[in-house]
Amino acid sequence: MRILGIIPGHDSSVAIINDGKLEYFTKEERLSGFKRDGTPTLALSSAIENARGVIDFAVISSPTENHPYCDYIAVVVNKILNCEVVRLVNQHHLHHASLAFNNSGFQSALVVVVDRMGSTVDNLMGEVESVFKVDQEYNFEPIYKSYGLFFCGDDDDAKNFQTVLDLKDTFPNCEIVANSTLGIVKVYETATTLIGQDSSENGKIMGLSAYGKDKKFKNLFVDGFPNTNLFTHFSFEHHKPTILKEYYHHRIDPNTLLPEDGYELYADYAYQVQKQTQNEVLSLVKRTVEETGINNVCITGGYGLNVVSNENLVKNLPEVNFFFEPLADDSGNSIGAALYVYRQRTNDKKIYKLKDTFFNHIKHPIEVEGTKATSYDVAKLLDNQKIVAVFNGQADAGPRSLGNRSILFDARNPKAKDIINSIKGREWYRPVACSILKESARDYFEMYNLEESPYMTISFPVRKEKTQIIPGVIHVDNSCRIQTVDTEIEHFYKL
Repeated sequence: MRILGIIPGHDSSVAIINDGKLEYFTKEERLSGFKRDGTPTLALSSAIENARGVIDFAVISSPTENHPYCDYIAVVVNKILNCEVVRLVNQHHLHHASLAFNNSGFQSALVVVVDRMGSTVDNLMGEVESVFKVDQEYNFEPIYKSYGLFFCGDDDDAKNFQTVLDLKDTFPNCEIVANSTLGIVKVYETATTLIGQDSSENGKIMGLSAYGKDKKFKNLFVDGFPNTNLFTHFSFEHHKPTILKEYYHHRIDPNTLLPEDGYELYADYAYQVQKQTQNEVLSLVKRTVEETGINNVCITGGYGLNVVSNENLVKNLPEVNFFFEPLADDSGNSIGAALYVYRQRTNDKKIYKLKDTFFNHIKHPIEVEGTKATSYDVAKLLDNQKIVAVFNGQADAGPRSLGNRSILFDARNPKAKDIINSIKGREWYRPVACSILKESARDYFEMYNLEESPYMTISFPVRKEKTQIIPGVIHVDNSCRIQTVDTEIEHFYKL
């Protein structure tokens, strides 16, 4: 069975699943050149062109109940492919969970989704955190769902209360909560808004937080929920920015870079946001593990890309087997939706564990300019302090560059971070990552109970005796996000 999966909205993408295996994937921005492009027109055209056989079924993972582009896609796909087309509404977190569980290789697990905003309900609220219990029959049972309110007040409370009751009827064995206009990611976003960045750039706060100091600070969460009273909203609508009330007049104008002088207030707040949100995620994971007795846990949703939080989980829950989904952003939901439908429509119970992320199909209209080189040639260039841009095979899927589309430099150079940030036009406070042989990782990093971290999804402390050897990749807090490389990625392992 060949299933076409489509996800519009930011980080849009298209995928084809053939008998449980990924046959095709591309993210729209890689074809259009527009970052986080939300209309997968070119991706859909490319997928149809490159399909290796008849498409039996098409599924659209609709981010909202009324998404006009989804209607357009459905008409186009049905007309061109003459196949059944189904819109799956209110399943955003389910599709995140589907991808993570299928990629993990676990036979059963908990899947924790921590997202800025998933599926909406009656234009009143949207899912922000979910936990699913998944068994070897690929049954996804929601056991916890938290919703962020779009509006609150005397006129809205009754509607919100009734909506929660309706959700409890829909998910009878699931804990349903809707106690705040914010979720964990929305709280995190308040630090991003403070420095003038769009909410899609939350990852920048991870780098900035390491420059902050752990000063006494108010609780951003009360009894496990965001303390809404601390924040001011430009609007209660879910897509509008939020900021800490007392820092409102300190916010930086959009597109203005944070200066290297006078950054302390922003870094200190970033530290608190990172610390307090990651501890909320830790509490959620710890509680559900204890309640269910399940020690296999998948982490996904946008916050699943937070490498500092992921380290916090690994460090504090050593008895838990974690899988951190590398396509935890919305681009992975085209695959997740197609896989979910495939499992529902077949009796295939095989495990197709993720092997690598080199499957982002890109058709190039012109031949790539450059010099063909062996791994030895590249190593020699790096040893001579040259900067090397690598173009190899299909592109890396997901937001992390893992060796097929990478800018490489020598980690021994103490100025490596500044040099690479200058080339990429990145902010001064953002760290760079390190690729290392899997068998050498423990010699350089405190790996806790892990043997590998192949997708740059976890940050680790650098061993004291190695800090003088690889200064170029060590962040200000003595941490490093790493990619362990084994022999399965032959060209990069050899390099």
